[in-house]
Amino acid sequence: MSTLKGRLTDGLYGLGWGAVKTLPEPAAARIFRTIADQVWKRRGKSVLRLESNLARVVPDASPARLAELSRAGMRSYMRYWMESFRLPTWTPERIRASIDVKDVHHLTEGMDAGNGVIIALPHLGNWDLAGAWVTTDLKVPFTTVAERLEPATLYDRFVAYREGLGMEVLPHSGGAAFGTLARRLRAGGLVCLVADRDLSASGVEVSFFGATARMPAGPALLAQQTGALLLPVTLWYDGTPVMGARVHPAVEVPEEGSRTEKTAAMTQALADAFAGGIAEHPEDWHMLQRLWLDDLDPRGGPT
Repeated sequence: MSTLKGRLTDGLYGLGWGAVKTLPEPAAARIFRTIADQVWKRRGKSVLRLESNLARVVPDASPARLAELSRAGMRSYMRYWMESFRLPTWTPERIRASIDVKDVHHLTEGMDAGNGVIIALPHLGNWDLAGAWVTTDLKVPFTTVAERLEPATLYDRFVAYREGLGMEVLPHSGGAAFGTLARRLRAGGLVCLVADRDLSASGVEVSFFGATARMPAGPALLAQQTGALLLPVTLWYDGTPVMGARVHPAVEVPEEGSRTEKTAAMTQALADAFAGGIAEHPEDWHMLQRLWLDDLDPRGGPT
């Protein structure tokens, strides 16, 4: 990223966190809905990629239905940003009232067992709001990993934002994150990972909506290495101010097989849980990048 473009990007995000949270909420919602519609109408690369991804999720959808889904998807994505810019000003009561979590007993019982818990989520709904609910309502701190962004000042903004919500944030690159996550889990802690897109190009191949994609091996490997519980979680919007969430039953470590075989089976189980949530709420899956192997850049990496 060029220096000028980097400064502009960082400045726009800074403006979002500085200005959007001061607007009356109805005004902020209207502005972000308008932005979503304008971006959708321009039919840029991100919108076309979202539509292509949704075509795999809803293979029988007509072109009109896909366009409708991608428009709703951009509105959902902009709702995520509107909420995220405003989250630092929300009271604990507002955070609790903004999410309805089903089957939370899987998480609370896992934490009570003391062996650590790994939550794995796809890019559905607002994962930052879900994290804020964990630290606010359950009063459980957790550790997560963030992709390094350019410019570095933008990455620092995201780290400060998430740390302000009660999260410990580790950089994805550098190689030290796995060891730190393992230590947190062995101490009985909570780790939350967005896990439907592999950033290393060396993840685990899974069947996902009828085609092959790669997803990160980290959640399954951490569960095997530490004995922590691995819980898939899916999120969605339902047309109300309240976001829905579901904690799915644990993905078990297979009793037999090599570590590679166990990791593959567990990652496939995660992919299946993610696919169920995405299929129910495709417009809330914020996947604006290439994911499936036959869509990836031929040079070998995701774009």
